[in-house]
Amino acid sequence: MSTGRKIALITGGSRGLGKDMALKTAAKGLDIVITYHSKKEEAEKVVAQIKESGQNAAALQLDTANVSGFDEFKNNLQQILKSEFNAEHIDFLVNNAGIGINEPLAETSEETFDLLTNIHLKGVFFLTQKLLDVINDGGGIVNISSGLARFTMPGYGIYGALKAGIESLTRYEAKEFGKRGIRANTIAPGAIETDFGGGLVRDNKQVNDHVKQSIVLERVGQASDIGGVVAFLCTEDAKWVNAQRIEVSGGQNI
Repeated sequence: MSTGRKIALITGGSRGLGKDMALKTAAKGLDIVITYHSKKEEAEKVVAQIKESGQNAAALQLDTANVSGFDEFKNNLQQILKSEFNAEHIDFLVNNAGIGINEPLAETSEETFDLLTNIHLKGVFFLTQKLLDVINDGGGIVNISSGLARFTMPGYGIYGALKAGIESLTRYEAKEFGKRGIRANTIAPGAIETDFGGGLVRDNKQVNDHVKQSIVLERVGQASDIGGVVAFLCTEDAKWVNAQRIEVSGGQNI
């Protein structure tokens, strides 16, 4: 039997920010589908944790850089919605999956440029397009940007430019999908201690100290600082929040 609970699909939900988003959104009473690229065991642990909390959850493999695989993913999603959730649609799509590559602009190859573009902009665009008829009217899209679209850190020029593109895309999504009652918003995390970018902020003390000095709350962000804001956007409490960029950075570089 269907529980009647709303469902959120969170890409890159097996670890880091995505994991916290999944757990915090489940805590708001939503059922969760997460995607993973290669960390199947980690994804299954997140699913188990959500199920222990009383919500339903499932995990699907997805390479967000491979647009040609989106038809198969959509089919897999629809099958698992029917078999595991007794549902045909999701209510919220959270485009979170991503990677960080730290390279100066002068040394960035076309291969790296294309990889980052495919994951952070092209993949987000076409996955959202592919799933439009799977998202319920009155639902929402949350795109994950970055504080690096506003301020700069050497080595993240391509990444920051793509995230700026995501912020613009989000406003267009809000405009074009609003007739269906679908809200679109952007969350822009600041520097967070995760394994993003090879764990640069977390593991490099010099970088960590530098970042800490740039944040008015005088600490580096944690994954647990972000998920609750995404979860909020997946609730009725945020029903009048639309086309917004919400930076969650502790006041970094202000």
